Amino acid sequence: MAILGWILIIALFAVGLAGAVVPVLPGAVAIFVAFFVYGWFFTFGHFNAWFWIIQALIIIVLFVADYAVGAWGTKKYGGSRLSVILSTIGVIIGPFVIPAFGLVIGPFLGAFVGELLVGSSVSKAAKVGYGTLVGLFSSMVMKIILQIVMIIVFFIWIAFF
Repeated sequence: MAILGWILIIALFAVGLAGAVVPVLPGAVAIFVAFFVYGWFFTFGHFNAWFWIIQALIIIVLFVADYAVGAWGTKKYGGSRLSVILSTIGVIIGPFVIPAFGLVIGPFLGAFVGELLVGSSVSKAAKVGYGTLVGLFSSMVMKIILQIVMIIVFFIWIAFF
């Protein structure tokens, strides 16, 4: 039973980290569920209130910063509100429409089209599309780092508390 528990925990950690790159995967939520799997298979005794507070704060920061960093890239390069909205739609739809490259092409095209629709020049639209990709990749790096921190905190807690 212990082996099954660890397989599920590690699988949820892997899905969580993959979710930092693939927007349709649950990301930090999968990592959070892994903590409950540990509790159900082993014990919740390691997890005190501070553990749950720290993990919840990391998730809140992750969700707020994820949107903020992505939008920051678009706004930093002069993007409009429509570009932010369409680039977000592109992040979600892109991987389904163009499986291999949709995660990059989707948000770029969303921001690019958004800028053209508000009357910007092609060069400005391309610049905003580039900024969207800067924000997207910055957001991915931030999510990976925060999710790794969640996992490290988990292992520290079960080893020392």
